[in-house]
Amino acid sequence: MLDVSLQTGTMTGPRRDTSAFKAYDIRGVVGENIDANFVECVARVATEILGATSAAVGFDARETSSDYAQAAARGCMNAGASVLGLGLCGTEEVYHAVGSNGLGLGIMVTASHNPIDHNGLKLVGPNARPLTENEFAAIRERAASISVGAGKSSPPANLDGKAVQPELDLRQAYVQSAIDVAGITSEATLRRTTRILFNCGNGAAGPTLKAILSNLGVRGVQIDAHVVHGLPDPTFPNGIPNPLLPKNHAATASEVVRLGADFDRCFFFDGAGTFVGGEYLVALLAEANLRREAGCTIVHDPRLVYAARDKIRAAGGVAIQSGTGHALVKAKMREVGAAYGGEMSAHHYFRDFFYCDSGMIPWMAIIALLAAEEKTLSECVAALRAAYPSSGEINFQIENKWDALARLRAAYVPHAAEVDEGDGLSCDMGAWRFNVRASNTEDLLRLNVEARGQAVSLDGCVAQLSKIIEGTKA
Repeated sequence: MLDVSLQTGTMTGPRRDTSAFKAYDIRGVVGENIDANFVECVARVATEILGATSAAVGFDARETSSDYAQAAARGCMNAGASVLGLGLCGTEEVYHAVGSNGLGLGIMVTASHNPIDHNGLKLVGPNARPLTENEFAAIRERAASISVGAGKSSPPANLDGKAVQPELDLRQAYVQSAIDVAGITSEATLRRTTRILFNCGNGAAGPTLKAILSNLGVRGVQIDAHVVHGLPDPTFPNGIPNPLLPKNHAATASEVVRLGADFDRCFFFDGAGTFVGGEYLVALLAEANLRREAGCTIVHDPRLVYAARDKIRAAGGVAIQSGTGHALVKAKMREVGAAYGGEMSAHHYFRDFFYCDSGMIPWMAIIALLAAEEKTLSECVAALRAAYPSSGEINFQIENKWDALARLRAAYVPHAAEVDEGDGLSCDMGAWRFNVRASNTEDLLRLNVEARGQAVSLDGCVAQLSKIIEGTKA
């Protein structure tokens, strides 16, 4: 539980710096544009704007996160809300606590995979829904209008909220829900012992994973689990846990091969130690959901789509495209009632998990799928790689993103079989396609290219696109 006995700050002085507010989340540099006073202010304002009378607060393994969580709890209570403290946990445990307990606000103190000197907040509203753009903008504006605290004082007289001791084990409730959503109901789901390497990156995942493996063991599901970097450590001795960085692949890949494991947690490696592209996981998880719910709707992002669309349609499902980003995917899923939504960046969302993303449900769903098909991950992914080779995301740092996009439109749109500008520029040229998106925060263009089989040279397509983006070819 959170210690909420610390005093709150007075609010006097200059307007507050709110540069830590990003598109949907809050992330800043500790001591520069985010500190405990800032967190307390944002939590109080969010509680007021959402009209929340109850909130859940959790935090990750960063050095400042526990103190920031206490500050968030104070802010919520200052606005009259009761606070359920989850302690060190995964973001999805906050989502589950809010959704399953009917709370009005969820606050997760985390900077995700940002550098070690960063921290931040993720906020969700009732039923664990993302905040709307208007709500998020209103929180930022009101927080900016409250001047910076100039010291500490006694708690205000209108402190109506309180810390609440949970009546049940919230982690166990979350674990049971995650296992059920993944479709692992009993030992009959898996017909063989599965060997898996889990790399928790010294983050908050270790204790949660331990609880899941324990529950699966009680159900008779046999998993030969090998956990590395499982102890939460705020110094991140093995680097910030960002599996999207190629430099972080080697440690996991070598251990997978050494142990003969099947794959690694939500970012997957196959039995050969090869990193599995997120687009292939979306396709496999779509198939897993369609096995459980025939004809269901699946949402995917626009970057790499061939594998997901073909898998969904072949299994009798409905494929719906969303814009990139968790808020857009969740909104589209709620709009169409999709059972599952996936992004190639390895964010996976589940209707029966309050339309929220999870890092634990995917690996359980995949082992259930592999057991049903009696295949290894290597076999499944090899077929997808051969059928749908892809470039992965390639970033270009250029001064004028919009001129580059104009050059691409001129070169490809007149000849494309299909053009989509709903999220960047997507051109399907028949045997291959590309999506290019401008970063909202950096001078970057993000390019993804994919092909159908070997009909065209993927490398050749990438080279041609690169020249046009860089302005070296008309």
